[in-house]
Amino acid sequence: MEKKLGPATRDAYGQTLVELGKDNPNVVVLDADLSKSTKTAAFGEKYPERFFNMGIQEADMVGVAAGLAAAGKIPFVSSFACFLVCKSYDQLRMAVAFPELNVKIVTSHGGISVGEDGASQQSIEDVALMTSLPGFAVMVPSDAVQTRALVHEAARHVGPVYIRTGRPKTPVIYPEKTSFQIGKGVRLREGKDVTLIANGLLVFEALAASEQLKAEGIEASVVDLHTVKPLDRKLLLEEAARTHAFVVSEEHQIWGGLGSAVARLISEEQPVVMEFVAIQDTYSESGAPDQLMEKYGLTAPYIVKRAKRAVARKGRVSV
Repeated sequence: MEKKLGPATRDAYGQTLVELGKDNPNVVVLDADLSKSTKTAAFGEKYPERFFNMGIQEADMVGVAAGLAAAGKIPFVSSFACFLVCKSYDQLRMAVAFPELNVKIVTSHGGISVGEDGASQQSIEDVALMTSLPGFAVMVPSDAVQTRALVHEAARHVGPVYIRTGRPKTPVIYPEKTSFQIGKGVRLREGKDVTLIANGLLVFEALAASEQLKAEGIEASVVDLHTVKPLDRKLLLEEAARTHAFVVSEEHQIWGGLGSAVARLISEEQPVVMEFVAIQDTYSESGAPDQLMEKYGLTAPYIVKRAKRAVARKGRVSV
């Protein structure tokens, strides 16, 4: 499958903030001294009176955002995923989730595709932590088009939102101006043998895996589950009834991410054979993004291997 690169999802976020600033004077942006990297700097240049560089004090930044939301503003809060989520978790819990305030947390540098910066800046726990907070919608977009649409959706959504964006340029998945909804996944391909579920950078890998599987006589559905919370129950149950086998792939620790969320819903509603592609309970090293994705098993060949195993297991168990 040809890999055509588009903008990084963090770039799409920065561009969309400027659009939101023009359309809605209540949109304000807070950053923790990383605005050039998170791409919020463009909003700051355009609307300096609504941009707040809080310095390297992420927890305080979340508290200020909560106050702004309580006063009727729509704060977008950004930093690296590992810094903002891990350092501010108590504030996210008590100042945002508990009072159900309208705060939008949009992080950059999610996953191990950060690359050479190493484990201290590679967030592999953020989805698990954020989905555990009551009331938060949690999303991991797969390309720039989807990011722009979901950031607009986040601004319209009443309640706390978490969106993870990434550092590297992303493969183009969707045509410009494709629309998306929070909590509604996208069926990109339809097959009868196995369903490949993914988000973020793993969506392209799932599409590439489906082509490899097709060449070997295995028909795979591909589902982009950009929203981890709330899950698209209807779409997942449709796929469970069709293929009876899932492979869930994500650029995240295997504990507590997309795979865990899908497994919980499916085990309650319509159990199927399940396999998982994720980071296996370890921190990553420093290295080039493509090398790290390969080393830690987050590429199409690993999805193909798991899909074949799921199809074989399906033949040995009742579904």
